[in-house]
Amino acid sequence: MSAAANTSTRDFVLGLGATGLSIARYLQRNELDATFFDTRDEPPGIDALREICPDAKVLLGKAKLPGSVKRIIASPGIADSHPLLADARKANVEVVSDIELFAREARAPFLAVTGSNGKSTVTTLLYHMFTAAGMQVYAGGNLGEPALDLLDKELPDIYVLELSSFQLQRTQALPAEVSILLNISPDHLDWHSTEDEYRRSKYRVYREAKAAVFNRADNSAKKYVKHLKKSVSFGLDVPKTGHYGLREEDGDMFLARGETLLLSTKDLALFGQHNQANALAALAAGELAGLEMPAMLQVLCEFPGLPHRMQFVDRVSAVNYVNDSKATNVAAAVASIESVDGMIVLVAGGVGKGADFSTIAAAVENKLRAAVLLGEDAEKISAALDTVRPVYFARDMDDAVQQASQFAESDDTVLLAPACASLDQFSNYEARGDAFANAVLGLRQ
Repeated sequence: MSAAANTSTRDFVLGLGATGLSIARYLQRNELDATFFDTRDEPPGIDALREICPDAKVLLGKAKLPGSVKRIIASPGIADSHPLLADARKANVEVVSDIELFAREARAPFLAVTGSNGKSTVTTLLYHMFTAAGMQVYAGGNLGEPALDLLDKELPDIYVLELSSFQLQRTQALPAEVSILLNISPDHLDWHSTEDEYRRSKYRVYREAKAAVFNRADNSAKKYVKHLKKSVSFGLDVPKTGHYGLREEDGDMFLARGETLLLSTKDLALFGQHNQANALAALAAGELAGLEMPAMLQVLCEFPGLPHRMQFVDRVSAVNYVNDSKATNVAAAVASIESVDGMIVLVAGGVGKGADFSTIAAAVENKLRAAVLLGEDAEKISAALDTVRPVYFARDMDDAVQQASQFAESDDTVLLAPACASLDQFSNYEARGDAFANAVLGLRQ
């Protein structure tokens, strides 16, 4: 890119995170000039951008929208309320996501996976299912590699994309081979102007899809897929013919397609009831994409789940320890709690982002042995749990696990489901989960 060319640039890239840098690589490959902007005075991606586009014009901190701009490519982290995007809307400047650019250029079919919770697990399950079927598949988007970087690889048989509500809201056309919406619960209300806007952005995944997978428990989902010729539902209830759910036989619970029993939940490598729902959604999507059942079921027997997402850590003194540090919001924590059979000792806390913790109290009723809380909003969670069971406070994760081990009884589960972000005490949710796992391993010493 030349400095001269930048004086009449048509593209304006907002954000220098992983997505912004993938946009830079995409523009460089296509010999397109752009101006790059980041709200931070010293963004961590600036050196990488200089390597990708040595002559690119970069604006930092605060800036006005150049009059020559014809299109803004916005990274997911930049909220629609940002002044530059407000100015763009007034000037009728096109605002798109990286997923919009991907959809325009992809030469292989793709699956689109979204939902408030579980989308990374389902995306990864589908990746392994396609691989087990002998197909060349790439997975990315909101998980792993940015979508635009996938276009720089050898053409695959299929892509599987995990998509956030931010990406979906700014994507104009998304002709997915199969679109999957797992669930919707209030989240990211610091980005979306209203909960209704957040919900609409999720349902948007179905608009141009060729086929759809939807959750039967979502009463609104069915109307968003009725225009499609093919749609399959999943749920934790008994399924009708052609749909996916759970059936009980001889005291055992099975994943089922209609009346056909597919796999005992005891043979599912994933831990927890909500992962049974994730497995059913993946089976429904795989069927619509043409996969054979044996290969898909083999993956379900072998794939133990992603780190920090209902990850079984260890069984110590007849107590199970499960790491769901990725449960960074209340809805995810509730799903974690509800997915565990038997009594639990809950380890929770962190930065609550103004969340209402009352639904946690309802979820743990009659199954909470004790709660051990830590972090910035521990007191708020304690207030919500005050009438349920005893609550204790910990100074750090080691202390929390030590206390939890004392309260847990035989066959209980000590569950890390924070319901909060981690940044008050840890660099990210992964570091928090690692601290929990290390503390559990320390119980054996």
